[in-house]
Amino acid sequence: MVEIATLGTFLVAALASLFMAWAIGAGSSGSTPFAPAVGANAISVMRAGFLVGLLGFAGAVLQGANVSEAVGTELIGGVTLSSLAATIALLIAAGLVAIGIFTGYPIATAFTVTGAVIGVGFAMGGDPAWAKYTEIATLWVLTPFIGGSIAYAVARALRSEVVAEEYLIIVLAAVVGAIVANIEFALLGSGSGGESIAQASSGWIGGPAIAGTAAVTLVIAALWAGAIALDLRNGTERGERHFLLILGGLVAFSAGGSQVGLAIGPLIPLSGELDLPLIAMLVGGGFGLLLGSWTGAPRMIKAISQDYSSLGPRRSIAALIPSFMIAQSAVLFGIPVSFNEIIVSAIIGSGYAAAGSGGGVSGRKMGFTVLAWIGSLAGAIIVSYVGYIAVAAVIL
Repeated sequence: MVEIATLGTFLVAALASLFMAWAIGAGSSGSTPFAPAVGANAISVMRAGFLVGLLGFAGAVLQGANVSEAVGTELIGGVTLSSLAATIALLIAAGLVAIGIFTGYPIATAFTVTGAVIGVGFAMGGDPAWAKYTEIATLWVLTPFIGGSIAYAVARALRSEVVAEEYLIIVLAAVVGAIVANIEFALLGSGSGGESIAQASSGWIGGPAIAGTAAVTLVIAALWAGAIALDLRNGTERGERHFLLILGGLVAFSAGGSQVGLAIGPLIPLSGELDLPLIAMLVGGGFGLLLGSWTGAPRMIKAISQDYSSLGPRRSIAALIPSFMIAQSAVLFGIPVSFNEIIVSAIIGSGYAAAGSGGGVSGRKMGFTVLAWIGSLAGAIIVSYVGYIAVAAVIL
């Protein structure tokens, strides 16, 4: 009877998790990665939604473990989330995100899920995890400044006549290639840890592991630079658009690796009781992201690509490079992060690089967005805390 009850409550929570995954796919992870590319007319809205669904699913399966475990076990101390708590947290968070989708304002998914988990955790009598909160808050606060600054610097460099634009694009491609070489994948590691392509390939070279990793990184960076250089020879604009699409794909992949944890993280404690493999949950969460991207993302893609800034290929490239870097850093350290915050701040940074203007950025739109971010975190904590106490008083 205990096992049947546990399975039943898990299924209820899993349905809430699937709804959350759909809302995330239709919102942040499904809309933000290709928004700059759509704004630069490098890809259509519908095609972007289709591709981001597939890439997000791949990222969820291959890179989703770190953030999932952090959301499920590291936000609250002293207690383990129950099925009731997980269900309430997921439903409240998904509801807030859905409001953002249908009103056209990007609600920060990481804020709502983190707030909801903390709220129900406190209601269960849990203790604050101050070390994790500090880590999360640091990334959230620094993201707009780091992302916006890098995007601004790259956009200004691409507009400068000091160095040829084609050479800068080649250098940027090498940097991106070096990052890709050092992305960790669970399939490449042994045991519970993952390894990057550079780490896994370093043994073929021999000598110290660090030297081998550095050598492989340089080779992969050179290959990326060479491929983009050949493409640019057929036309600068054509090469830039292809590079932009590659960056959008990398950000979409990173989004899946990060955002799936917001959907299935609260289920991690329950899955342990049923001996359910984490990979199975990642596949389920990735499927929910895919459905959301295919059915609900186009509306938000349009909102972000057109309402925040009028982007060209160069400014879009400038926005996606720091977005990819920040996203992979969050995945590596297991920090839930908002892709709306990452992309929007990068878009603003690249937008303000336009000489003599604000880059087409709507100040009023951004003001409402920031308020929505703050309100989603505070609101999720309060509503989840009150909601759990009210429901528990009736059911338990």
